[in-house]
Amino acid sequence: MLDATPLLRLYANRRLAHLRTQRADQCQGRELQGLIQKAAHTRFGRDHDFAAIQSVKDFQARVPLRDYDDMRREYWQPDFPILDNCTWPGRMPFFATTSGTTTGVQKYIPCSKEMVRSNRRAALDLLSHHLANRPKSRIFGGKTFMLGSSTALVPEASGVYSGALSGIAAKTVPFWARSRFFPPQDLATLSDWEEKVSRVAEASIGENIRGFGGTPSWMLIFLDKLATLSPGVTKRSLAPYPDLELIVHGGVNFTPYRRQFDELCHGTRAELREVYPASEGFIAVQDRAPDEGLRLLLDSGLFYEFVPLEELNSPDPTRHWIGNAEIGVNYALVLSSCAGVWSYVLGDTVKLVQRDPPRILITGRTSYMLSAFGEHLIGAEIDSAVTAAADAIGAMISDYAVGSVMPEREGEVGGHLYIVEFLEADIAEARRETFGKTLDRGLADINANYKARRSDDFGLNAPIIHAVPPGSFAAWMKSRGKLGGQHKVPRIINDADLFQHLRDHTRSGAQQP
Repeated sequence: MLDATPLLRLYANRRLAHLRTQRADQCQGRELQGLIQKAAHTRFGRDHDFAAIQSVKDFQARVPLRDYDDMRREYWQPDFPILDNCTWPGRMPFFATTSGTTTGVQKYIPCSKEMVRSNRRAALDLLSHHLANRPKSRIFGGKTFMLGSSTALVPEASGVYSGALSGIAAKTVPFWARSRFFPPQDLATLSDWEEKVSRVAEASIGENIRGFGGTPSWMLIFLDKLATLSPGVTKRSLAPYPDLELIVHGGVNFTPYRRQFDELCHGTRAELREVYPASEGFIAVQDRAPDEGLRLLLDSGLFYEFVPLEELNSPDPTRHWIGNAEIGVNYALVLSSCAGVWSYVLGDTVKLVQRDPPRILITGRTSYMLSAFGEHLIGAEIDSAVTAAADAIGAMISDYAVGSVMPEREGEVGGHLYIVEFLEADIAEARRETFGKTLDRGLADINANYKARRSDDFGLNAPIIHAVPPGSFAAWMKSRGKLGGQHKVPRIINDADLFQHLRDHTRSGAQQP
């Protein structure tokens, strides 16, 4: 295969030079005006008088916050799947289907041709930052392997398709680039995850894999399978891909998996880079060290707003943009895009860690807050405390979920139940106790509300830890028809029925205190 990295390097040098001169507020102001002008004659644009909008303030005054259900009910559902000049000019050619991690309900997110180009440009930005860090890179000298859902698309109407973003990307990839991606179409379209993992792992042996990406938990399961098929490989490793230089991960908080991936990459050529791709748009990429945040993509057809999380459900929430958002505040991220979502509450929460260029940390989901007892724990805080607790007992975690356990009788106090899958098949009782105590202290150190409610067990019991055998979460996800691909294990489960389903499914194998 011809090494096209020199051509990529030419692009990367020009792109990075441009990014160094980019002013965040000016860039986002131009993006908003461009989006408004393009959509002024759509139904949505006429309904909200886009022709009269001259500023961010005008836009926020005319366009209220909406979530998916609002957009669907008011604009998308009545004519689905034929959306002609509805919220974006022309006919919408694609709908990206989501995994439904939070609600379990599949969503159909409009994806325009402009959004396809935006996603492609974001991928090139990621590669540009990789080349800047690895001047001797030959990333385009081999293949890029994306471990995702089936790329098969469903025809919804003439010229209109729905499916995973990976499927939309596969259908729209330039012909000259198709040979540079793995797996081939006959394997990429497989819908049975276990069959796909087995066949793709076997087919990948001997391929010149330079890039590898996916959801962290499924990548680890895939590498376990790969080890059983690779001659001379006795445990999970990157040895079957000796020229691998880039591992791309996203979709979940990476903190609980970092130690495992650091060990995998040790002594290899591979580096880790995080991305923030949502079905509604490719939002940010890691351009520097992992703890320095992800750089927002400012000029790819997306306009960002930031609403303080505690105000999200208020009648008149404060709406910031990159020109006045503050560092360190936990915001609900709001998006307007070149696919026709407008002031759309994405469902994710972020914190700015730098203003110019803007970098963010993903802190959780607007619906992923543990607060049945007023403790107000967010996902990032729980991930951090769980990781520290695992480190304290020298263990690694495959996955976990936490939910509330409500008091059954008057005068009792409730608490949290953590269902934890460790890599080890058996965790001794003493280690589980240490894990629970370290977790408890860590949460109290991070969160004042939690600390107050844990004081003398007045408002909250100590966390309960149920350790489950390896493979338990994969089996549970399979039982729900959500194994692999873009599906993710929900970390914080506030749906009582869903949490009970998990408890029932894992009860027989759980190690309980």
